[in-house]
Amino acid sequence: MTVTLDDLPLRDDLRGQTPYGAPQAPLAIALNVNENTHPVPPVVADDIARSVAEVVAGLNRYPDREFYDLREAFAGYLGHDLTAEQIWAANGSNEVLQHVLQAFGGPGRTAMGFTPTYSMYTLLARGVGSEWIAGTRGERFEMSPSDAARQVREANPDVVFLCSPNNPTGTPLSLDVVEAVYEASRGIVVVDEAYAEFAPAESGTALSLLPGRERLLVSRTMSKAFAFAGARVGYLAADPVVIDALRLVRLPYHLSAVTQAAALAALRHSEEMLRTVADIVLQRDRISEGVAALGYDPYRTGSNFVLFGGVADARAVWQKLYDRGVLVRDVGIPGHLRVSAGTEAETTAFLDALRDITAEEN
Repeated sequence: MTVTLDDLPLRDDLRGQTPYGAPQAPLAIALNVNENTHPVPPVVADDIARSVAEVVAGLNRYPDREFYDLREAFAGYLGHDLTAEQIWAANGSNEVLQHVLQAFGGPGRTAMGFTPTYSMYTLLARGVGSEWIAGTRGERFEMSPSDAARQVREANPDVVFLCSPNNPTGTPLSLDVVEAVYEASRGIVVVDEAYAEFAPAESGTALSLLPGRERLLVSRTMSKAFAFAGARVGYLAADPVVIDALRLVRLPYHLSAVTQAAALAALRHSEEMLRTVADIVLQRDRISEGVAALGYDPYRTGSNFVLFGGVADARAVWQKLYDRGVLVRDVGIPGHLRVSAGTEAETTAFLDALRDITAEEN
């Protein structure tokens, strides 16, 4: 007899749900999950290996529960006069956001985002028993301060997520929107800046808005610009009292000694690690220009990926790209596909494959 989920005493609100996940396939050109496809520089990899080796002998002991050295390093990297007491970190920014929802969400509480946006927000909210409220975006997925604030006032959520730049659309978010939403909200406002390093400098960062706003949280990750997705390290900046709240829900010793050592080594080489950002932005803009030249509709993006519309049959084009060894993402927006900006060679492979497919269809 085969047992299914229906046979288990699963929570009612989890029945019918599907886990988060993008297709994983051993293709040469994988541009579907917004990774930095450039490898970790050898000099940095060597330092990480040495740093991890140094802690191996002490793995019989628990790691630093407060990971103070790492928090101090993140504060130094972020600047804005931040201190270690204002920094939190966890196993990827998803766990950071989970901590936020465990502390400020939960049964009987609501979380809100502006769709389409990062699909994990919904899953994380449901995972802690919060009700999800889907706000809306304007033309071409833009957001205005007045409309965003109006929606927040009407919904009155306990937690608001603002993805800046937005995933999966790449849409930049002005600080005016952040300020308006904060003023309209009574609860926690999380600005998820996972792709901040790829955004234009003039866009600014919500880190500049932290002083005097104890309900404002700014989340970051090492997975994207730092090419550190496999290490699973995310972090957050906020008022020290927020950090105290997150301590109430974290698991003991949640950041391993190995993770702390690897992240510290990578941060010591932040300049070296971020040297690929300029090239990724160049390839991102190449993709936007390339898909537009083929008759598709790329959206304005401040991230390391491009969402483009005008795809008559997104699933069919996705499959044809797959058959040519190129993996992109069907994000569920009809007539659209999303592609990460890779190396120059990977970008060329994607554009060549899409050009062939487009020529076949026409």
